[in-house]
Order: sequence, then structure tokens, then C-alpha cells
Amino acid sequence: MPELPEVETVRRGLALKMTGRRIVQAELRRPDLRRPFPPALAARLEGARIGALGRRGKYLLIELDRDGLLLLHLGMSGRVTASSATLPDALHDHVVLKLDDGTVIRFNDPRRFGLLDYVKRNEAAQHPLLAGLGPEPLEAQFNGAYLAATLAGKMTPIKSALLDQRIVAGLGNIYTCEALFRAGISPRRVAASIGRRRADRLVAGVRSVLTEAIEAGGSSLRDYVQADGELGYFQHHWAVYGHEGEPCPGCHCGGVVRRITQAGRSTFFCAKRQR
Repeated sequence: MPELPEVETVRRGLALKMTGRRIVQAELRRPDLRRPFPPALAARLEGARIGALGRRGKYLLIELDRDGLLLLHLGMSGRVTASSATLPDALHDHVVLKLDDGTVIRFNDPRRFGLLDYVKRNEAAQHPLLAGLGPEPLEAQFNGAYLAATLAGKMTPIKSALLDQRIVAGLGNIYTCEALFRAGISPRRVAASIGRRRADRLVAGVRSVLTEAIEAGGSSLRDYVQADGELGYFQHHWAVYGHEGEPCPGCHCGGVVRRITQAGRSTFFCAKRQR
């Protein structure tokens, strides 16, 4: 599933093509994806002027006219691209928006785990999918003091805690593994044992890996592409994710990258470096 860097990269690419444009035609080629589309969605979209494109966690937020907001989630296999009308439609192009300058926005989702919803902009913070999200990891509210206080008393492994979107929004399996490696913290460590010093290191690790991943256009794994169809390339900079059995990178601890399973997901780490 695309994580924060991939969604942010898509947001930036789409903003260049969509902001200020008008939707002249909206095709919904199915009645649903993960959940049914809201009633009369195509009618709401056609003729709407697109404003700013935002992001909350792993969700894209597209302003429509004065008070509308299109909420979009890519799911496991979704991709949103902006291209010219001359490009032929592809299998699984379930939502197609034609803009007034000829640009075509295509939401392609083979596994149909993505979603689209329409909400009033002033009600977005109360939307069930957004209301419980924690702070954005690249914003000031996510800091060592906040993280240490939030983790106090939590007996789950720290990796599981970081994947909890109520604690911090947007992190997924890949970047959590990478951030824990940078911070030198074992993914098996009990979350409650992360004091202020470790929390400061962990926040720094999260911020640095996310920032670098966004600059690299995200990580292309399976279905993800940027808004122009290009691949991201941060996967070439993963330190531990996907590197089981290889020497611990960038240090002389003598350890190797291990893979374990936590809550049904693969975790990659160096047991010697990460404590």
C-alpha cells in the first residue's frame, strides 16, 4: 500500500495538472471500489472547479468549488495519473476525469481497495476516516515529547505502535522499518520503554526517511507510480527493508539484516545495531 511519501508525491504531481482547472466530464465506470461511491458523485464532479490539493495521512484531499472536498485513498493497488486525452484507457481505469485543458485524470485500481468520497470541506475533520488520525509526522506537533507521552503505558512493540494511524498518520511498513533502523531502536522493543531520548531519535529518523523518500519520488513497489506515470526510486536507498541476510549497512557492528513477522507483516532490522 502506498505510504505517506508516495501519496505526497502523487499530490504534488496532480496539483501541477489539476489546480485551477474545471472538470468537464466525470466517468464512474463502476458503482464502487472498496465502498460504494456517494450518490450523484459524477454530477457533483462535472463542472466543478478544482482548488488546492491536500493530504492527510495516506488520503488525498481535492478541493472542489467553494465548499466541496473529494477524499481519495489509493488502497493496495491504486494509482492516479494525469495524461493527455490521446492516451488510451487501460483495464481497471475505474474513474476518469476530463479537465477543461484536455488533461485526463485516471484512477486505476485493479484490486479495488481504494475509495472515493465527497464531503463538505468544513466537515472533513469529522469524517470517520480522518477524525481519529494522529499528527502528521513532518509537522511540529509530532515531536519527541508528544511521542514519549503517547507511548507511555503501551505494551505493544514499537513498530506496531508506529503503524497505528491514531498515533502518527501516514507511516506504513517500509518507512517504519527504515526509521527504526536510523534511530537504532529494535522493532521488538516495548513501546512504553521508549523514553524521551529514544523518542527524539525516532522522530528524527522518521522525519529524515520520509523527507528523503519524498525527494526521491517515493518507492515503486508493485503498482505505485507517480502522477506522470514515472516510477519512484527510493527503493534503491532502503537500508534494511527487503535486504534479509545482507550485512548491516553503514556500520561495523558485524550484524546482518534479519526478517521477522510482526502482526502479519515482514519486519527487517539489525539485531546488533538496533536495541
